[in-house]
Amino acid sequence: MQLKKIYKKILITGGTGSFGNVAVKKFLNQKNINEIRIFSRDELKQDQMRKYYNNKKLKFIIGDVRDREALINVTKSINLVFHAAALKQVPSCEFFPEEAVKTNILGSKNLIDASVSNKVSKIILLSTDKAVEPINAMGMSKALMEKLAISYSKRFSENVSTICCVRYGNVLSSRGSVIPLFLEQIKSNKPITITHKDMTRFLLFLDDAIDLVIYAANNAKNGDILVKKAPAAKILDVANVIYKLMNKNPNFKFIGIRHGEKTHETLISKTEMINTIDKGDFYKIPIDTRDLNYQSYFIKGRKKLNLQIDYNSSQKNINQKKIELILKRLLKK
Repeated sequence: MQLKKIYKKILITGGTGSFGNVAVKKFLNQKNINEIRIFSRDELKQDQMRKYYNNKKLKFIIGDVRDREALINVTKSINLVFHAAALKQVPSCEFFPEEAVKTNILGSKNLIDASVSNKVSKIILLSTDKAVEPINAMGMSKALMEKLAISYSKRFSENVSTICCVRYGNVLSSRGSVIPLFLEQIKSNKPITITHKDMTRFLLFLDDAIDLVIYAANNAKNGDILVKKAPAAKILDVANVIYKLMNKNPNFKFIGIRHGEKTHETLISKTEMINTIDKGDFYKIPIDTRDLNYQSYFIKGRKKLNLQIDYNSSQKNINQKKIELILKRLLKK
């Protein structure tokens, strides 16, 4: 899957993270892309990326999404924005929710304001399953980021900017995911730490996450939220398969559910499923086009009843054989 040829200059906020690195590898191979700007706070990672890729298409800009002026400057002449900059560690956001507000909500507002003022063609904000019926500060901040995107999309015509979101679950081998942690624990002869025996998560490859944002860039309309379909599994089964692949006897330590953690994650809520459109490998949650005519809210309701089920990680968990195939593919990389 490739981006449409109309996209010549791309900006990736938070571009030194796991998503940014895989996106850069993908997009550097597209001849129509002339420039990829990486905007982040991490000067060390920027320097490492600069040396690793050694490519003139890459431009590195030090900055913070909390700085509106910096974003106005960095979005000039850009066609497409991938907004990946975020505070995304659940425990950190639980202890410092005000920082999650500053980066995930106000930083996202700054990014949208700057992009619209510079008439960026498409703005794609990266969200998470934790934004659905959130119980933690990180999820709440991402849910409000989605609401901001939808609100702005109603104010501006697609002739100015198209604003949309993508939402996905646990990305395998990304920073903060459990796979690298489990591997390190086994190599250090420590027991694998499991929060709860029934804990489930969606399992998504980074390549699939890139396919999702490309699909959004090529197909999303104003206010859409797009979701990539993904297998889900019990974390305990994932850990057992890792032990098997490493020829080690299972050794677990159950530590209890952490701050703000759910047993199961949800990618689409019951309410959202009413209007969700199945697009094959993806789900599309279209914008609710009702305006702020309060009278119509009181005298008009929805004809559809909420008889849907949500899309969550407890449904149809894959077995250990399928998990093994996924992990073998992952560990080959």
